[in-house]
Amino acid sequence: MALPGPRLTWSIAALLPLAFLGVFFAWPVVAIVGLGFGFGAVERSGAVWPVLADPRTWDLVGFTLGQAAAATALALVAGLPVAFLLARCRVWGTGLVRAAVMVPFVLPTVVVGLAFRALWPDGGVLPIVLANAFFNVAVVARTVGGLWARVDRRAEDAARALGASRARAFTSVVLPALAPAIGSAASVVFLFCATSFGVVLVLGGARHRTLETEIYLRTVELFDLSGAAALSLLQFAAVLAVLLLGGAARRRRERSLALRVEAPRRPAGGEWGVVAAAWLVVGALLLPVVGLVVRSLATDDGWSLAGYRALAGTGERGTLAVPGWQAAVNSVRTATDATLVALVVGVLSAVVLVALRRHGSWLAETLDTALMLPLGVSAVTVGFGYLITMDALPGDFRTSPLLVPLAQALVVTPLVVRIVLPVLRAVDERLRQAAATLGASPWRVWREVDLPLAARSLVAAAGFGFVVALGEFGATSFLARPDAPTLPVVIARLMSRPGELNSQLAYAACALLMVVTTAAVLLIERLRVPAGGEF
Repeated sequence: MALPGPRLTWSIAALLPLAFLGVFFAWPVVAIVGLGFGFGAVERSGAVWPVLADPRTWDLVGFTLGQAAAATALALVAGLPVAFLLARCRVWGTGLVRAAVMVPFVLPTVVVGLAFRALWPDGGVLPIVLANAFFNVAVVARTVGGLWARVDRRAEDAARALGASRARAFTSVVLPALAPAIGSAASVVFLFCATSFGVVLVLGGARHRTLETEIYLRTVELFDLSGAAALSLLQFAAVLAVLLLGGAARRRRERSLALRVEAPRRPAGGEWGVVAAAWLVVGALLLPVVGLVVRSLATDDGWSLAGYRALAGTGERGTLAVPGWQAAVNSVRTATDATLVALVVGVLSAVVLVALRRHGSWLAETLDTALMLPLGVSAVTVGFGYLITMDALPGDFRTSPLLVPLAQALVVTPLVVRIVLPVLRAVDERLRQAAATLGASPWRVWREVDLPLAARSLVAAAGFGFVVALGEFGATSFLARPDAPTLPVVIARLMSRPGELNSQLAYAACALLMVVTTAAVLLIERLRVPAGGEF
């Protein structure tokens, strides 16, 4: 039985990340929901219960869940062949495939929206579903592939030897073994699709709205806090249910990871068809990216670099308050600050989670679920909550330049935890015990045993967090000051204003973000630790 002393110590340490979530996430969300219900000085523009009883609300819920389900199904179908290629095949180009599927996942949502708008100028339901699936193929490929690489081939080979076809062996032996990873990936993809903001805003317009974009409309344009609060509660309930299901699937997946590691081998027979399907998926993923680059160079008069030259200006008729290059500098500075905050909170959370699970504490699952909640709550709700609560902190955080990085860090922290946690959990406990026996303190054990083994995953988490923060749009669009916008905010502003130069500048800024993102992904892949996290 574990001693109560270490368990109590780590339980107290868990209060630090919980305090961060309480101050910078729970407090703003509760405050905005409370105002929506009338518990505040802001006058209500409606009542919560009539909003919940309005059939149009449930039409929004239906569309939100429907497009998320369709995009999740498409991402699963597209991601499974890629997962097979990455996990089981020894062929040329697997490193390229691994990097190619990660680029869409970390691209800013507004960039992806514009990439699909270049292919479908009128938008609509189909491009929304395709764009959300485009984002999340990497989640399926990496999560399912991580387990697939550990599924024992001998059971499948035995089924084939007994006369089962390749398809029958897959559905009867391999697919049940992959079920935990598929369930975990599906829950995460559904969560991302249901809370998608930039994609729906760009491609849906006024015709197609989800709960996320409707919350934005009611909060920013209509100032209908009661309606926004009601929709936020619906969204929060759905997110919590998905997180609980995903947590259960993830626990099953972690138990499954005790299986043997299978070395990749050259495909044989019908497996080449799956490899070909994986490469077709990669080609489909690259199509919007190529279309975006082409669109940034195309004008009514032919090919031109006018959009890239315009990055030094403020757009047509002074659309922007600052030049495009200044917005890029703001993006880098803000993303750097957000990454540093997320690394501190995320690494501490991962260390605490490993220790709490080692000592069998129930607090581990509570903390793990709490860390994932910011991914599924409306960024608009969090952003507006900041504006009505942060003045109570010393120095009035509403005017602090840290406001945007803190909001971005909420999104990045869960991803840092998901990358670092499996690596820390895989550290051989005997090494730690040997160091402790030789007189090393817990801090020295972590510094000289855990840290060197997890160093590559920490660098990868930092790079991954940086590119996610660089492209964050939901909360940033609400919190960024006009004189200090980030590049995604500038892109959205340019696309909302008429003028060919504004359009060219927006697409050139998208291409710039995409180049930075691709470079970061290639660096992450060089530093990647095998099985080093879900993403």
